Amino acid sequence: MEYDVIIVGGGPAGSTTAALVAESGRSVLVLERDVFPRFKIGESLMPGTYWTLQRLGIFEKMQASAFPKKFSVQFFGKSGKAGAPFYFKENEPEERAQTWQVLRSDFDQLMIDNAVEKGTVVQHGVSVLDVVFDGDRATGVIARMPDKSTKEFKAKVIVDASGQSALISRKLKNITHETDLQNAAIYTHFKGAVRDCGVDEGATLIMQTETGDSWFWYIPLPNDVVSVGVVGHIDYLLKNRKVSAEEIFNLELAKCKSMIPRVDGAEQLFPFKATKEFSYKAESIAGNGWVLVGDAFGFLDPIYSSGIFIALKSGEMAADAIIEAFEKENFTGTQLGKFEDDLQVGIEAIRRLVYAFYSKEFSFGKFLQQFPECRRDIINILVGNVY
Repeated sequence: MEYDVIIVGGGPAGSTTAALVAESGRSVLVLERDVFPRFKIGESLMPGTYWTLQRLGIFEKMQASAFPKKFSVQFFGKSGKAGAPFYFKENEPEERAQTWQVLRSDFDQLMIDNAVEKGTVVQHGVSVLDVVFDGDRATGVIARMPDKSTKEFKAKVIVDASGQSALISRKLKNITHETDLQNAAIYTHFKGAVRDCGVDEGATLIMQTETGDSWFWYIPLPNDVVSVGVVGHIDYLLKNRKVSAEEIFNLELAKCKSMIPRVDGAEQLFPFKATKEFSYKAESIAGNGWVLVGDAFGFLDPIYSSGIFIALKSGEMAADAIIEAFEKENFTGTQLGKFEDDLQVGIEAIRRLVYAFYSKEFSFGKFLQQFPECRRDIINILVGNVY
């Protein structure tokens, strides 16, 4: 069966691309390996998602949701001392000065349902095994269907939104890893953990351990649940440790004075999970008949919650390039990837702040004491005002 566009993966990047391309009148098929709703880590949004959510037509649904509102990000130093919160309202008008902490199972379902409402065909439980090329041009995919049979689908444009599977980039061997950002995370959800009050209740908290070798995230979710995880270089956090993920988490927790009282007595909702968070980037975002979005193009360390923001932004930019490609009947990599330089400008701004955080001598407090005029610039990055 043939479509105008096939999208591999129905997460935020894929569903954004699907919704906007389908809305333009093109036939779009999304092939998603998982059956929604599905668990996914990475729950925090940046306010910069506002514009894409508005364009998708789901901003009002977000406003009516039970997702906790996020007005700020706060960092805690190695001593456990809290820095002054970075409130988005310092830079942003009221409506755009907040975003949300989302339960990904619900958020991703909302996003894919929106794509369906706009005309996208979605098939769940379908694993894409390979992308088919005719010479250097992508022409379709081979997929394993829910009944275990294989089927070929053809399209003029293949969008790789397969996340860290990075189907096309791994096939073409064009991924570059950032050796300084090869981290791992151990995480779970807690119920009944301590939350701040008022405008700070939904804040993202970033807490360093006393050695500076790891840090914790603390993200409030609906129904008195918080997402808590510890991140460190994989060689430190996991390598040569002959103990369980739970024991590693607890060893690091004992070094984080600001986190201990928040989770003391809270109910752990599922066993600790461990994941690699290796930062990488594809050398090319597009080629003839194909384009990459979200984590399929690159993964950046999650310290500033930029993952969904980059997913939505890349999905939106790719959709515009695809829509124009059909208008021009031009499906070259130059056309489909015309947004790469613009996308990279924002990613690079965030990347620089990521590297600053992982510098052991860096501290937001000390930096702002020396350069108070940079506070607005830091908030712009935390908001997602990077374009």
